[in-house]
Amino acid sequence: MESHNLLRHQIIKRLMSQPPDRDADAAVHLWKRMATQIIPIIGEDGFSSLYARSIFLAQSTFPCLAAGPLAPQSDHRFAGLKTSLEGQTPAQASEANCLLLITFTNTLAALIGEQLTNRILQLAWGIDLSNSTAKEIPE
Repeated sequence: MESHNLLRHQIIKRLMSQPPDRDADAAVHLWKRMATQIIPIIGEDGFSSLYARSIFLAQSTFPCLAAGPLAPQSDHRFAGLKTSLEGQTPAQASEANCLLLITFTNTLAALIGEQLTNRILQLAWGIDLSNSTAKEIPE
């Protein structure tokens, strides 16, 4: 299972490092696409709890990450994250979001399994985990 974890981590790191001009909007876009796939499986409350736990864990490394409830409207769900990331340098914002995504997907995989987590990421981000390549994320 560790190799899948590492592969998932590599994909997230790759997505966060390309293209170099990615900003907070692009980071939030990743979260929105992932939420769209996960919420039907674990529910809005489950997603919110998992996200809040991930923020809490990542704050020890990146205190800039805003804690607080997610907005119920999907258009504003990640407004706090966007604000937190906009207040950082691009490199810091990328590292913070990368850690947050890894923490979230690790916890998700522990809850629903590695295979389903990988399938969700494939659908959400348009990636192929079978050969560890990441396509450009469609808008």
